[in-house]
Amino acid sequence: MRLTKLGHACVQITRDDRTILIDPGTFSEASGALATADAVLITHEHFDHFDADALRAAMAARPALEVWTSRAVAGNLADLGGRVHQVGHGDAVTIAGFDVHVYGEDHELMHPDLPPVPNVGFLVDGEVFHPGDTLTVPSEPVPTLCLPGNAPWMRALDLYTYTREVRPERAFAIHDGLLNDIGLSVMERVLTSAGEELGREFRRLTPGTSVELATK
Repeated sequence: MRLTKLGHACVQITRDDRTILIDPGTFSEASGALATADAVLITHEHFDHFDADALRAAMAARPALEVWTSRAVAGNLADLGGRVHQVGHGDAVTIAGFDVHVYGEDHELMHPDLPPVPNVGFLVDGEVFHPGDTLTVPSEPVPTLCLPGNAPWMRALDLYTYTREVRPERAFAIHDGLLNDIGLSVMERVLTSAGEELGREFRRLTPGTSVELATK
């Protein structure tokens, strides 16, 4: 299995001749991946995870392309009919040959007076977990965690606490598109420290970088 970061929160997962794309938002560099992906997974409706115009254009160009996503995004794309699949916490589905377990219900709180938007995380082939914008802890082991590294709703303390709860074998930072070089260096120090505490490999992938995962 190959994991490739395409900018901010977007990752591409490839196994054999199958590819899925998760969260190709407006901060990502995903146009090429959208043109070749077998399926697209969207965790929630925020623009840095869901670029409606780009996704609709890709689906218009490729009639076989389908989407699995949260309730709100599915509603936004309802005119595309059966090509859009709503999923929720506890679902287990097969997507383009990948076994996908869905975990999580709500985005982390952004405002004290506003309810959170729906957010679903995806555990792919029992190997890679992408939580979206929430700190969901799946009820099964997570070998590889796509770890939010920075967000308006997140503190350094959250990163330490979350990785201690999930205890992944390895974690790769995503959701870092709001940071300049100084912020990235701070995040990387926190990330390295959290990994050292658990004796695990935690690091940031730069956009376009891939890692090969030795899956079971």
